[in-house]
Amino acid sequence: MLVLRIEADVSHVLAIIILFVRFVSLKSCVGLSGKSQMLYALVFTTRYLDLFTSFISVYNTVMKVLLIFTSYLAAFLIYVVFRSSYDSRRDSFPLAFLLVPMALLSLLVNNRMDAVEICWQFSLWLESVAIVPQLCMIATGGRIDTMIVLYLFFLGSYRALYVVRWVLTYYYVGYVDSLLLSAGVLQTAVYCGFYLYCTGVLSRMLPERVKRLLTSRFSTLNLRPSRKDNSILAVLNPVKKNADISVYHIPYQSLGTSPCKASA
Repeated sequence: MLVLRIEADVSHVLAIIILFVRFVSLKSCVGLSGKSQMLYALVFTTRYLDLFTSFISVYNTVMKVLLIFTSYLAAFLIYVVFRSSYDSRRDSFPLAFLLVPMALLSLLVNNRMDAVEICWQFSLWLESVAIVPQLCMIATGGRIDTMIVLYLFFLGSYRALYVVRWVLTYYYVGYVDSLLLSAGVLQTAVYCGFYLYCTGVLSRMLPERVKRLLTSRFSTLNLRPSRKDNSILAVLNPVKKNADISVYHIPYQSLGTSPCKASA
């Protein structure tokens, strides 16, 4: 059980490291949701209200401080340091849709009516949906790159590993906090739902020929389109004709009406 907890915490820390490596390497916050980072800051603030009143272990205290500090630092970098690259137009998910239901749920469903306990329960429910603004930002056409994918993967894996740990605890010990498990299952389901959505979209968008090209070996790739090719590759135009592997774009004229004029 302890091994699963350590693996989960390592996955969480890796997600944080990847996030800040991206900040430093790109010197930009493009593609990242400031609202999600603010929600995470609220999550860890309300969860660790006992930071100065309760001591379990050095490891536990270090993790608490790390999560609180990095969540506020990420929000600060997005809204202050790199605000010129922040895409507020796409990061438009209404936070009230998440905060209000989770606050009501924590008041109605909790282990005891105590301020610290209710805040702790609120943090569990809120964490399960805190990534939603980031996922919606991606789904509406926001930028996604390898580092964002890795960040989401490790962030989702961290809670999934905790769910496995709780299930095994119930199997061997016969007891687990049902509210803790429910919030963890909800959080894992959010990530799984987004993954299924993305794979469904990609499977519809990529033509069969492109799929074969992407899955073949790089040494045998031939990205130069043939005039006789009737697939979508036939309308791709090389941007750099002299490059070994050209970069292509799809001209609007080849596909029909420009999306900018679709509403005209």
